[in-house]
Amino acid sequence: MIQRINSVALFPLAFISLVLSRTYAVSKTALVPTLVGSDQELVAANGNLGLLAGLVGFCAAVPAGLLQLVDSRLTLSMSALMFGLAGLVSLQLPRHVATTPDTANDAEITELKGSGVRHAALAMMLLRGIVGFLFFHVAFWLRDEQAGTAWFALALGLSSLATMLANAVSPLLRRWISERTMMTLSLAVISVTGVLSGVLGGITAGIVLIAVCNGMGSIGRLAFESIIQREAPDANRARTFVKFETINQLIWVCAGLAAVVFTFSGAVGFAIVGVASAMGLIYFLSANFGVAKS
Repeated sequence: MIQRINSVALFPLAFISLVLSRTYAVSKTALVPTLVGSDQELVAANGNLGLLAGLVGFCAAVPAGLLQLVDSRLTLSMSALMFGLAGLVSLQLPRHVATTPDTANDAEITELKGSGVRHAALAMMLLRGIVGFLFFHVAFWLRDEQAGTAWFALALGLSSLATMLANAVSPLLRRWISERTMMTLSLAVISVTGVLSGVLGGITAGIVLIAVCNGMGSIGRLAFESIIQREAPDANRARTFVKFETINQLIWVCAGLAAVVFTFSGAVGFAIVGVASAMGLIYFLSANFGVAKS
């Protein structure tokens, strides 16, 4: 990418980079359950990894933004160096691979098809799609704004900070409220923030919205993982999380492509996020009300 910064080839290379980042996310999801001994450790491990990722992302956004003001190639050089170091660290990971049967047993299939898991999975897919859509929407929208790159670096930094805070408070929230309430809260906050951002418009509203979506998305993800752990105890953790994470990552990419193909104005894109989240909230509440009533 450094050698093709002003070439059309930059775009497919950037897309490949995004695909590889999604592949990493799926691989991590499969690996973590094999390295912990209990469900409680799994929640804590996922929270700590999210906290660390948010902290590093926030810290990296500042020098990346400054380097971008000098030369875009310097930012890519910094990224290449960090990924190279991360690759060396990954060589220290345990070499064992969690082997599982090719097909799930009857108990696992029944649990994963339960209404509680199904509704939570759909809500999680929506949250991931919203995050992907907003990421690309804000990126392409700010491209045409003055100092757009610096604004986007700020948005990424605040998003990482929001993710870090969300991963820090999620275990505490789980002690006070149920997982379904956590997911309801995530959808409700995004819905209100999205509608307000659509009404107000402007760069500040967009930056606030992308930070809120990433933070609430992280809370929803940890709530979803807890629901899987409780309502599908017989399911293989590695296989189950990979299955759902793969679907979620594909939705992230598809939603992002939609934001690129259909170039909405800033305010319209924000409103779409708010309305989509509101519709998901209505579905989630009605679905869980029907389950509770039955």
